[in-house]
Amino acid sequence: MPHNTPSPSLPVRLLRHLRSTRTTARRAFPSTTFKAIQASIGEGEQRHRAQVRVIVEAALSLGAVRRGESARQRAHELFSHYRIWDTEENCGVLVYINLADRKVEIVADRGINRHVTREQWMQVCRLMTAGYARGDYEASTLQALAALHALLQTAMPRQGDDRDHNELSDKPLLL
Repeated sequence: MPHNTPSPSLPVRLLRHLRSTRTTARRAFPSTTFKAIQASIGEGEQRHRAQVRVIVEAALSLGAVRRGESARQRAHELFSHYRIWDTEENCGVLVYINLADRKVEIVADRGINRHVTREQWMQVCRLMTAGYARGDYEASTLQALAALHALLQTAMPRQGDDRDHNELSDKPLLL
């Protein structure tokens, strides 16, 4: 779900994407932060049946920016590319963070979306983007993941006979 901010003009957006590099992303999300995110995903998935994946992208390609590709469109593309939809219970959830656009998108498979409202996804996104605006990437991401896991625990709680099979990697990706 998008964080509602006005879209910048094409030249401003191009400049943001040119300036946002993998180095910029690594400063915002160092390896210690990625390890904390991975641990949060692993711990959260012990309480629900959903499969969570986090992808951080510094910037889109300039071609994608020129074509007007949105962070939402990119999130759907990555949801498909990384086969987040390919879970036994249709319970994959992608948390996509686009640093150049300053957007967080959540794309969830149909097994989850029938239980979680758009507004609930937006609340999780707002937790992240509010912290990001202060430069607090780790704490706000972990806080948002805790809220996400609470939603997923309500939507798809673990059953007593559930086996712990991890269908998607808990390790966040940096693109």
